[in-house]
Amino acid sequence: MASILVTGGTGLIGKHLCSLLLKKGHEVSILSRNTSSKPNVFKWDINNNFIDENAIKNIDYIIHLAGAGIADKRWTSNRKQFLIDSRVATSNLLFAKIKELNPNLKGFIAASGIGYYGAITSEEIFDENSASGNDFLSSICVKWENASLQFNSLNIRTVIFRTGVVLTKKGGALEKIALPIKFGLGAALGTGKQYMPWIHINDLCNMYLESIENIELKGIYNAVAPEHCTNKSVSKAIAKVLKKPFFLPNIPTFLLKISLGKLSCILLEGSRVSSKKMEKTGFKFQFPNLNEALKNLLTQ
Repeated sequence: MASILVTGGTGLIGKHLCSLLLKKGHEVSILSRNTSSKPNVFKWDINNNFIDENAIKNIDYIIHLAGAGIADKRWTSNRKQFLIDSRVATSNLLFAKIKELNPNLKGFIAASGIGYYGAITSEEIFDENSASGNDFLSSICVKWENASLQFNSLNIRTVIFRTGVVLTKKGGALEKIALPIKFGLGAALGTGKQYMPWIHINDLCNMYLESIENIELKGIYNAVAPEHCTNKSVSKAIAKVLKKPFFLPNIPTFLLKISLGKLSCILLEGSRVSSKKMEKTGFKFQFPNLNEALKNLLTQ
């Protein structure tokens, strides 16, 4: 049993992960911007470089999930900086506090994104040794990962998961994609040929659990399912599972660019990403197939 401190523990992924960790017998505490009377919730304040030191004492692992939603708002200059700070500044604060207090930390496990490879559509299959892209998304991920990799300098085992589109029952991307399809208004976006690396929430949380329980895991891993799907094939699969028609023409690229600005690249571009490195560790996906994942999330 390990004592685990989670940032972003009240978010979409964090809630699922904390529940799984508790179910597996681990002790879980959370860093929160809001004060709480709960014994397992501790205050942190990025603007004032503050972390309740009681959160750090006697912990074995930190799982760092904190970060503002990339697709929540248009990318203004202020929003871009906030997206960076919510990832990099939080990582730097954790590093400074661990370096100061020097607890017997066994591991630092952090999130990153497949945006590291850039928002492009190509036939390349990106693995963990592929170069980073040269756009805003990739610059966020590079800075984010560099901040997390600082923990290696303290001889702390560090694991980073470059995460694809996380599919969940409620909230997140699947709910947004499925909504118009439920009303018979489903359509592919842009060309529809852009790849959409995805992962079922259960498999993602199991990867984090594996990183705690398997000390052989270290370094960077792509957190995506083995199956490669395009935006159009994902939308059609959702329609099939929901038993809804899928016949409308694609939503034109220019409309998405007008409505979303540069943020539209998240929807309009995407390449294939390899899961082989994670599979070689012995990790077994519960949902390697999109149809099975969708049936689990949309019909049960």
